[in-house]
Amino acid sequence: MRIIFAFIIPVFLFSCGNDSGKAKMFCETTCQKDTIKFINETHKLKPYIYISAANCLPDSVIWSYSGLGTNRKLSFDDFGGHKFNLNEKYMSCYFNDTSYAWLLFNDCSNGRGYFAKIPFNKSQNIQRKGSAFNKFDPKFAVADGLVAYTDKGNIFVEEMATGKKAMMTFGKMLDLDYDAMHEFIDSVNISPTHVWAKVLMGKDWKAIEKNITLE
Repeated sequence: MRIIFAFIIPVFLFSCGNDSGKAKMFCETTCQKDTIKFINETHKLKPYIYISAANCLPDSVIWSYSGLGTNRKLSFDDFGGHKFNLNEKYMSCYFNDTSYAWLLFNDCSNGRGYFAKIPFNKSQNIQRKGSAFNKFDPKFAVADGLVAYTDKGNIFVEEMATGKKAMMTFGKMLDLDYDAMHEFIDSVNISPTHVWAKVLMGKDWKAIEKNITLE
């Protein structure tokens, strides 16, 4: 199957008022008034993912495709157990035909990266991670077609089109706070053949790297 980048229907976001005095955000905070829409316009069945809004925040994720006959729906809060602040510039969606879609985004409040592998088949469960290295963060370089995340002791890499995987270990578990990732993992550079990361090991920063094979 092929990864196909979703066509993004333009949406209009409006300021939620005076942000003076607030802590610096990872990305601009806005009031989401309209549904954010990702649609694969090149596929004959036009699979899509919609993110509806309520009270200026993302409310629900709705996904389907022409001919499926039903929409699947999930509260957007279920991706992280809390309310999110989104900016469409820090989001992307990749469709693998009508099998599943990958939704990647960063929370504007603290920059934390998330992704979800969302199947169209009702018998399959959503896979989600709240410790993702998304390329919306300028210090996280991740090659197109890949998703990457950590479990505090390793970096895992997956190819979105094929599901092939690889990993690199830190050699120990880190006392890592995903809401403050850069305090523990300064930067990463991830390609289909190599993983590099600058990691805080004890009191010292250490560069760790490994050649990988996705399989």
